[in-house]
Amino acid sequence: GKELREDNKDYQQVLLDVRRSLRRFPPGMPDDQREGLQEELIDIILHVLKRNPQLHYYQGYHDIVVTFLLVVGDRLATALVEKLSTHHLRDFMDPTMDNTKHILNYLMPIIDQVNPEVHDFMQSAEVGTIFALSWLITWFGHVLSDFRHVVRLYDFFLACHPLMPIYFAAVIVLYREQEVLDCECDMASVHHLLSQIPQDLPYETLISRAGDLFVQFPPSELAREAAQQQAERTAASTFKDFELASVQQRPDTVLRQRFRERLRGEERTKSILTKPRTNRFVKLAVMGLTVALGAAALAVVKSALEWAPKFELQIFP
Repeated sequence: GKELREDNKDYQQVLLDVRRSLRRFPPGMPDDQREGLQEELIDIILHVLKRNPQLHYYQGYHDIVVTFLLVVGDRLATALVEKLSTHHLRDFMDPTMDNTKHILNYLMPIIDQVNPEVHDFMQSAEVGTIFALSWLITWFGHVLSDFRHVVRLYDFFLACHPLMPIYFAAVIVLYREQEVLDCECDMASVHHLLSQIPQDLPYETLISRAGDLFVQFPPSELAREAAQQQAERTAASTFKDFELASVQQRPDTVLRQRFRERLRGEERTKSILTKPRTNRFVKLAVMGLTVALGAAALAVVKSALEWAPKFELQIFP
């Protein structure tokens, strides 16, 4: 209702996303029917967010909600989406994307277990995993055009572990092995290829394969590698590399070199100015020491002449 929309901080963003969701409705649906469903979609999303203030809306959430709305209607969709939002979708609805990024980190370890060649190629291309972000957070609802394939995947994901969508993403990449290896090994080319999902995939085969991989390589076995990937991307772990790059950075090196040259110039000038004074002090000290030693020697000789026996005087003519 009006009151729900006015009091919700996410209303404007939800409204914009829902208005852009025309392609998610069956083609040929009358405009008035579609507009009515869009209003229901807005209400469902805002209702769930109001009842669960710990949840945060994200772009793509409406792609999941509209799927349930089209299948079961607004009342049951509201109950299902609320339950799903506090469980399977919970990590996507945090204030930050940290948990979502962590889930994406499972993608490369799964690929590495099955096909190290594809894994190494993707690592060399530095493509990362961002191409699979929309797959994950919309359960592929945003990227598949055939509604039958979408609802089939939703059946599969609802019946499985919350990480099953990332296993299915890995299966799609592995299925396209030859396309990936034939691609130019650079980030832009590989990202463009992988972000475009073919619409004629053998979904039943891939669903079965994803289930097999989940049993063969459960999340508990991949957690360490996923955490390692996350750690390698943190600022703390890359600080040494950053520090080294800063030292070797050309402008900084030039400034350092100029600063050292200026210091050396100042030291040379100071040395030239103080050198004569230092030498003069040394000369005076040596002269003073020589005079003192000479006087002492004369005093000794005089004493010897006064006290020596007569026969020893012959040595002093």
